[in-house]
Amino acid sequence: MNNIKEQIESRRKIHDVIVVEGKNDTVAILRAVEADTIETRGSAVGSDVIAEVKRAQEKRGVIILTDPDGAGERIRRIISQEVPGCKQAFLPQDEARGEKGLGVEHAKPEAIRCALAEARTEDATLSPLISWEAYLEAGLAGGKDSGKIRERLAEALGIGYANGKQFYRRLHLLRITREEFEEALCRAKEEREEPHG
Repeated sequence: MNNIKEQIESRRKIHDVIVVEGKNDTVAILRAVEADTIETRGSAVGSDVIAEVKRAQEKRGVIILTDPDGAGERIRRIISQEVPGCKQAFLPQDEARGEKGLGVEHAKPEAIRCALAEARTEDATLSPLISWEAYLEAGLAGGKDSGKIRERLAEALGIGYANGKQFYRRLHLLRITREEFEEALCRAKEEREEPHG
């Protein structure tokens, strides 16, 4: 059972170990919650880091919270392949933007708490809950606005932006239900249609 939200609300130490990229990310995590972290120290993700993450996953559980950029996605993918069953937490790019770039270290404590509270466990062993056809019908791949729709949908679901195929894979791995998908898609389309100004 995922009781991270309860741990955050009651200000208890988070049981799971949080994987981040560096020391500044750990500092940002500790401003938001009481937790232990594992730092990957860059996108190379050495065998020592993988071994540490495996031990943490076996003993306590792991939440991956990397920067919402290409390097962060690469780290997330490597760890997820090597250590199945990790929980995935995502920060929207606009919540992780700072003067010197994009990263967990720039996120406000409340944004980090929200991302952790919405962490989901991957499961690649089950059939997809959303068909590729429904995904295409929703305009999430192959269209001129597909990237913008995926961006809004990612934010509505709290699962982080990715390209067309990766985003579909993420919906499957994180077990996004058809109902969650359709509700978030409606919210994303409403945002798109709201007049600005």
